[in-house]
Amino acid sequence: MDFAERYIRLAHAIDAHSEGFIDGYGGPSEWADRTRRDPAALQAEAQELQADVSGVADDARREFLRVQVSAMHTMTRLIAGEALPYTQEVRGLYDIDPVRADPTELDAALDALETAVPGSGPLTERLEALRTRVALPQGDILRVAQPILHELRGRVQRRFGLPDGEDFAIGLVSDKPWGGYNWPLGNLKSRIDINTDLPVLLTGLPDLLAHEGYPGHHTEHATKEALLVREYGWHEHSIQLINAPECVVSEGVATNALDAVMDRAEVEDWLTGELAVLAGLHSADIRAFLNAAHAREGLKNVRGTAALMLHEDGQAEEEVVAFLRRYDLATEERARQALRFIQNPNFRAYIFTYSVGGALVRGWVQRHGAEGFARLLREPLTPGQLALAPQPAAAH
Repeated sequence: MDFAERYIRLAHAIDAHSEGFIDGYGGPSEWADRTRRDPAALQAEAQELQADVSGVADDARREFLRVQVSAMHTMTRLIAGEALPYTQEVRGLYDIDPVRADPTELDAALDALETAVPGSGPLTERLEALRTRVALPQGDILRVAQPILHELRGRVQRRFGLPDGEDFAIGLVSDKPWGGYNWPLGNLKSRIDINTDLPVLLTGLPDLLAHEGYPGHHTEHATKEALLVREYGWHEHSIQLINAPECVVSEGVATNALDAVMDRAEVEDWLTGELAVLAGLHSADIRAFLNAAHAREGLKNVRGTAALMLHEDGQAEEEVVAFLRRYDLATEERARQALRFIQNPNFRAYIFTYSVGGALVRGWVQRHGAEGFARLLREPLTPGQLALAPQPAAAH
């Protein structure tokens, strides 16, 4: 049996125990067997795959499969009931170390925000009032999204290229633990969902659509499907796993996606000009929110720290909510939404893919420029490779 087929069959067997482990699949339907099997048998199968991955000929393919299969082995241990320390769970699934925020830096960032956010009264209330003034009515979200997507797609096509036939649908959903999501559907297609549980802000919409669409998740998945699956025959890239190192790279790409096609000044001019008019919002409010957002950039690793407090330190939910309210500048509702995300079995360790993945990709692109970002869209790079010295391009 082909290694990729074994890999995909094992992924589906794991998903039968941990629904949501598979984020998307576009390969042969006969490989998608979710028959529930004994966890001990799955663990043995993962160990066999780990031993056999050394026989994969291509260096880039072998390294990608090595870290992916290692994560699958960790998943079989978890579904068998093994209680791993939280930090070990993060390392085992994502091949990264969790990062905790520096309290001194957080307090300094709060002080900077105090002066950056206009008005008087508690900082969280002032920020919430500012959010309200840049929020889009629900009925306007998709209308405003269309010209943003058109502009982003054009820039991606010119800068990186897009495979013929790629496309996605976009819609609004509710009652989800996340703000936006890209569902890979195979055949170069995706579905993007925007969650409306909390207000959708105009100021965040270009970043959200770049993150999920162009040149983020959709672009990466479609490009890799066209090149790695259709051209190279590496069918392991017809499946996306949510609890595996590929997500560190994917979220890193998505976190840096807007920066790859527009600089900050362009985005701000766009938001305070054309998009403000389109949305019927005041440019002064948008500018004030953007100034606050810049000051807020010092509040790093807050949600990851909240996850460590909850799962590693054993702190009570109310303590974690209080931490989020203070340092994530969240209302009770927003803090509870963040808590819901880091409590979700599929996302409790995933939270670090954003901060660590974002930093790894940012460093990679700083070293390699636009071609480095293009490589991330088309090559199966791993978190460890991004952290190392410059790598030669993959050959086939």
